[in-house]
Parts: sequence; structure tokens; C-alpha cells
Amino acid sequence: MTSPQPSLAERVLAELAAYPDGLSLPRLRKRLDVRMSLLMRTLAWLGEDAIGGVQGAGLVHVEEGARGAIAVLTARGRAEAGR
Repeated sequence: MTSPQPSLAERVLAELAAYPDGLSLPRLRKRLDVRMSLLMRTLAWLGEDAIGGVQGAGLVHVEEGARGAIAVLTARGRAEAGR
């Protein structure tokens, strides 16, 4: 019996948990081997902003840094990733 594959959201959380200072979006995209559009949609749902009246999960924050856009786990995201 094979174990189920983790969802992209779970993979994002696990990847970001390994990088407490965050990862640039291009690097995260490459590490997960997904299209940028799919990564951006996933980050939107994991983020803090509401989408269509539905509050985001508040697990990831995307910020602009000197290296460009960086995805970082929030305190809530770190707790969720640590489960």
C-alpha cells in the first residue's frame, strides 16, 4: 500500500519550514517543481488576505525584500508545519 502524496499546500509549508528566513518565489517554485501561477494561487489561499469574502488561512506571508518577493511562514504557519 502506498501513502498518499502530500498536497501542494502541505509541500509549501514543509519547504518554508526548512527556511525560517523565507524563500524567494522563483526558488520555491523550482524546489516544488510547479508553475508559478499554481504556486501563486496556493500562496494566496495560504496567505492572510481574504479572497472572494473567504479569509485566507494566515499561514504564509509574502513580502517584498531586496531579493524580490519572499514567502515566509507566519507564527501560525510554523505551528501548522510543525504538526
